[in-house]
Amino acid sequence: MDHPGVLITGGGQRIGLHIAEQLAQRNIPVYVTYRTERDSIMRLRQLGVVCIKAGFSSENGIKKFIENLAEIKPRLSAVIHNASTWDAEKNTSDYGGLMDSVMNVHVKAPYLINLALADSLEAGESGSADIIHMTDFVAGKGSAKHLAYAASKAALENLTLSFAARLAPKIKVNSIAPALIMFNEGDDDTYKAKALSKSVMQLEPGPGEVMRAVDFILSSKYMTAQTIHLDGGRNVR
Repeated sequence: MDHPGVLITGGGQRIGLHIAEQLAQRNIPVYVTYRTERDSIMRLRQLGVVCIKAGFSSENGIKKFIENLAEIKPRLSAVIHNASTWDAEKNTSDYGGLMDSVMNVHVKAPYLINLALADSLEAGESGSADIIHMTDFVAGKGSAKHLAYAASKAALENLTLSFAARLAPKIKVNSIAPALIMFNEGDDDTYKAKALSKSVMQLEPGPGEVMRAVDFILSSKYMTAQTIHLDGGRNVR
């Protein structure tokens, strides 16, 4: 029987893209959502990844994606909620709209998708299915510059606990909370030095660090309702 697949939201770039490529290269069926056509989406398609254009900033966009997924009827053993938006208060005066947008992407989308897929997720190699929420270091610390973003990631971390209780023992639900993982193109040396200094490890680990955490969660038979903190020890800085 073919291996059930993995759904990754926000799989068109950076961490989501790396995870999708790694899983596809292992001949695991992969389904990703993306907002913008990029060269990376073409590469994923060439690897056999099913790429679904979707926008999660509105409830209608979330529901449309769920309907599209139901038509595809994929066999899935895991869902990785990686879709994210980094919008900040400094870029808008519509604070209510900002809060609605980040809560839709980081909270409502995982909430509705989890509920829609809960009954159909199949056991993976660990003997159970998996849901992984990508949260953030700021979920437990807050952020003066990204208030709505931090609040939404904290809400997603709380959903991890609630869904773990609701869906056990068939489905394990865990979070990964990264801080700095990889720089963006164009980040200057001053910014990089400041960012690196925030952790005791003082390094840019790269997306492979997140892939290792994903592999650990997928292979675990016992861990649920937990968060893996990939922050280089920022909590003790």
